[in-house]
Amino acid sequence: MGPMLQDDGSSVTSSSPLQFFSRMSPNIGSSHPWLRELKPEERGLYLIHLLLACANHVSNGSLDNANLALEQISHLAAPDGDTMQRIAAYFAESLSERVLKSWPGIYRALQFTRMPVVSEEILARKLYFELFPFLKLAFVVTNQSILEAMDGEKMVHIIDLNASEPAQWIALIQALSARPEGPPHLRITGVHQQKEVLEQVAHRLIDEAEKLDLPFQFNPVVCKLENLDVEKLRVKTGEALAISSVLQLHTLLVTDDETLRKSSSLGLFNHVNGANGGNANRRSSPSNDSASSSPTSVNASAKMDGFLAALWGLSPKIMVITEQDSNHNGSGLMERLSEALYFYAALFDCLESTLPRASLERRKVEKMLLGEEIKNIIACEGGERRERHEKLDRWMQRLDMAGFRSVPLSYMGMLQARRLLQGCSCDGYRIKEENGCVIICWQDRPLFSVSAWRCKR
Repeated sequence: MGPMLQDDGSSVTSSSPLQFFSRMSPNIGSSHPWLRELKPEERGLYLIHLLLACANHVSNGSLDNANLALEQISHLAAPDGDTMQRIAAYFAESLSERVLKSWPGIYRALQFTRMPVVSEEILARKLYFELFPFLKLAFVVTNQSILEAMDGEKMVHIIDLNASEPAQWIALIQALSARPEGPPHLRITGVHQQKEVLEQVAHRLIDEAEKLDLPFQFNPVVCKLENLDVEKLRVKTGEALAISSVLQLHTLLVTDDETLRKSSSLGLFNHVNGANGGNANRRSSPSNDSASSSPTSVNASAKMDGFLAALWGLSPKIMVITEQDSNHNGSGLMERLSEALYFYAALFDCLESTLPRASLERRKVEKMLLGEEIKNIIACEGGERRERHEKLDRWMQRLDMAGFRSVPLSYMGMLQARRLLQGCSCDGYRIKEENGCVIICWQDRPLFSVSAWRCKR
């Protein structure tokens, strides 16, 4: 998506589209044949305006006005149109689903036949890996960090918290087999909730290790990350341990938002009555918008705290974390929608720059992966809302408090990542270094971060 500019040349990111369109658009409920005459740039701006207006109506419970806004969006949005038309279609669907949840009977009745097909999801994830360079870049940087941390080690154990893509570890097996001092004994523990995914990964890795005569074991752990028993990772004394987490840790930020809102309100009540509980509750509540100026306002999650403590207890030599670098974990719908709109517009724009609009592969990735993430961010709350992405500085605070210290990513890792980007067919991708971490961008918009960590002790 190109830069969204207003008539005066200012960017939509710096002034509200609502203010801009309040001067030129009719009331939401009026007739709209003129919508067809809008130029693509005007249509994109107006779709942003309509989505923000619709979200505002949904937040305020003004469902008649939300319905009218959705009707106008339907005249402009299209899942096979340009970037803004496509993304508007998925955001409109997500807002509609949020409204439908107000009527649980209707909502559940509509869900009866919507069963996800595991094989289709696996295919969509493979397409995501092929169509975007993000995971390839994360794998290159992660592998280089692990190689350097494991220099000279004879027994290496890697824990992959989302073992779905064998390409990363095939590359590492090849690099380890070429070590001048000879390959180590390598064990990879793969965590994934789908058994067939782990079986496919194990087959590919065992085959590669046999070809290169590298001593290798694969330990599959079939479960969701939130239910992981650390004992099943079977970490042994004498092993040098590395942990890799790619786009997984944010799911552990799941909290019961409503309970936390109530506890936060109770804290305020106690504060008014002379108690000290208010500020403590406010600091630990994920209900606070992440725009909070307090440097200690890291969203608390018992799952996350316990999980990081368990990982710290394993004493890894290196832990490399890749996460979406955007704030989609604020308590308010308006803030989440605004942040998500620009983040996902950038991802849709990547596909717009590399694939034709009629591409079936593009539609699969947009609908089954990106569209589902958008829906989770916009339509879900509490335990259902798992796509709780946060910015790198929040992760740095959280990991620091959990007993980890940041390890600057190596020059060689950055060099390999830049070479990989040079081979991309599209020149819109960028990487930059920030606090010793790698930020992967589309144009100037940060999208993903890769950071490395060690235990402080």
